[in-house]
Amino acid sequence: MGAEVTNTGAPGRRRGRRIDLRRLGRAALSGSGARGRLPDAIDHVAKVHRAHHPGADLDILRRAYVLAESSHRGQTRKSGEPYITHPLAVTLILAELGAETTTLTASLLHDTVEDTEVTLDQVGEAFGEEVRFLVDGVTKLEKVDYGAAAEPETFRKMLVATGNDVRVMSIKLADRLHNMRTLGVMRPEKQARIAKVTRDVLIPLAERLGVQALKTELEDLVFAILHPDEYARTRDLVLAHAGRPDPLEATAARVRAVLREADINAEVLVRRRHFVSVHRVRIKRGELTGSDLGRLLVLVAEDADCYGVLGELHTCFTPFISEFKDFIAAPKFNLYQSLHTAVAGEDGQAAEVLIRTHRMHRVAEAGVVALGNPYAAPDAPDAPDGERVDPTRPGWLSRLLEWQRATPDPDTFWTSLRDELAQDREVTVFRADGGTIGLPAGSSCVDAAYAQYGDGAHHCIGARVNGRLAALGTVLRDGDTLHLLMSPDSASGPSPEWREHARTPAARIAIDRWLAAHPAPEPAADGPPAAPPAPGPPRSAPRAASPARGPVAVVTGAAGEGERAAVSVRLAGCCTPVPPDEVTGFAVRGGTVTVHRAPCPVVDRMVTSGRQPVEVRWRSPDEAGGGDYRVTLRAESFSRPHLLADLTEAIAAEGVAVISAAVEPPYEQRVRHTYTLQLADPGRLPELMRAMRRVPGVYDVERAGRALTAPL
Repeated sequence: MGAEVTNTGAPGRRRGRRIDLRRLGRAALSGSGARGRLPDAIDHVAKVHRAHHPGADLDILRRAYVLAESSHRGQTRKSGEPYITHPLAVTLILAELGAETTTLTASLLHDTVEDTEVTLDQVGEAFGEEVRFLVDGVTKLEKVDYGAAAEPETFRKMLVATGNDVRVMSIKLADRLHNMRTLGVMRPEKQARIAKVTRDVLIPLAERLGVQALKTELEDLVFAILHPDEYARTRDLVLAHAGRPDPLEATAARVRAVLREADINAEVLVRRRHFVSVHRVRIKRGELTGSDLGRLLVLVAEDADCYGVLGELHTCFTPFISEFKDFIAAPKFNLYQSLHTAVAGEDGQAAEVLIRTHRMHRVAEAGVVALGNPYAAPDAPDAPDGERVDPTRPGWLSRLLEWQRATPDPDTFWTSLRDELAQDREVTVFRADGGTIGLPAGSSCVDAAYAQYGDGAHHCIGARVNGRLAALGTVLRDGDTLHLLMSPDSASGPSPEWREHARTPAARIAIDRWLAAHPAPEPAADGPPAAPPAPGPPRSAPRAASPARGPVAVVTGAAGEGERAAVSVRLAGCCTPVPPDEVTGFAVRGGTVTVHRAPCPVVDRMVTSGRQPVEVRWRSPDEAGGGDYRVTLRAESFSRPHLLADLTEAIAAEGVAVISAAVEPPYEQRVRHTYTLQLADPGRLPELMRAMRRVPGVYDVERAGRALTAPL
């Protein structure tokens, strides 16, 4: 956009100055023919546009060109060309994709407010509010106002505008494509910087908006700049095959004959792979054949014809079943629909085939651009908050708009945006209430909780995936059914481990915000690390409980020395000893003694490392004066519905408070539950364990502090 403009004899841009649009119009029309006739420079754009939209009003395009040419007059690009060639090229790119008239009008004017004295108000007065909104959406923020934050804040502004009208991003993508085509005049370091932003942000956006025609060319241009050696190698590979017989052409001829005989009206084309696609296939398969350099594209009229073509191909050719994918019954998140298969050609090599209707092909190439004006959707309902429901707004964009509001810091926003866009697939998860959640591939139950409940997800304590209890860190797959278990305790919240399971920026930002507002107390210094807890979901307290009162153990000296006084004692969390367990202790930094159960694996590790044990004993009832004791239990059970609820109910019936609970993913129909509990009377522990064993499906309950066996 404004990065390549150079003023030659033109006055500097002065914000807020009013100029006479009619005077500029007369100047631009001089020498261009009679009034009302399209200027020669835009005539080609108009012809391409009319091919897609025969009834389009071309007068508004003429007026937009007049304003753009006049306001940019005297400005040149780095290449020395008149600057007006840039908005014309951007508009032609969009016209070839089938963009409607309003988009083309805005694309002609997209740099006027940024690089000339034309104001947004003047654009709105002359061309209407839609054009004004689109031009404003792609106008950069000034570095003089935002400094280093100008680029991330410009993208934030652009994305927010895209949330209301996806045509904003269509114009930006076309603008970047033309700038990338002409990037050779820039310094190498600037080429690399622009190429990296294109790779990290704009190419993923083009993919998500389904604009494959722009995405593939942008990928090749970025490939050439950032990886010139690999680009040259790939180009040479393609050129080496150019002079050889093409096996795909022979296969295409056979496919045409088969479909003619089946009386299926179809167009069969050989579609060449772009360089980045060839490069990826070469990495995946090694040595390439001629069939690997392209794919067959079969275009038909109706959806049913797609499956008819598929049946004929699988009947008359040898299919590679592992290559079959049905994106018609289950479209991709970016609107893409097609059948994918592969059949053996005459040389025995696999020939990939794409089968789609002509309409599907237009959407596959142009994505949201092919959907036209979102405001023109018939009978578009209004959202509850009064905003228009945009049928072209995809789920990933709605998620992005949600979390960016909670990210005022430009650097955090920029990093989170790149992380979000780095996810190249999306999965759909079905909620227990019948709704759906769209998430990036690789998302966990934690991500789903924040996507469904926002900050309310802080109180999530568990999940069922496809009807079975699962850890909150479980990665969700496309089509999974998810039931999130929520705690009624408003004091519960996420643990730091949740951050490790969160893949989406929305979840990470919400967790970080909660943890910052609820800092954990600094742990006391200790010796060698304790045994790691059993793997499971991040833990949150479903029930508030008072901290243990103590200490309930005392340190003794060597035989005959009596008790040591004023020694701080702490019960180890790895094995949670309670009376009358046999215990031993180890001195750690700060004079504290940590008390472990004798069978705890940490005791062996301490002794092996040369640490000397300290004799400890439990206080007598008279000395202790009462207290609360924490204990960790593991319940081994067969997986079944309602098991978590039944175990929790059995624990509550014994008058025991639950501090935290974790459930590991089921393995071979078995599942392990880990509970940290608070008891007023440790003597009740055996009865509590018996009560848990009586729960149907539970076959063992044991204390924590033993080495875990391999999967259940």
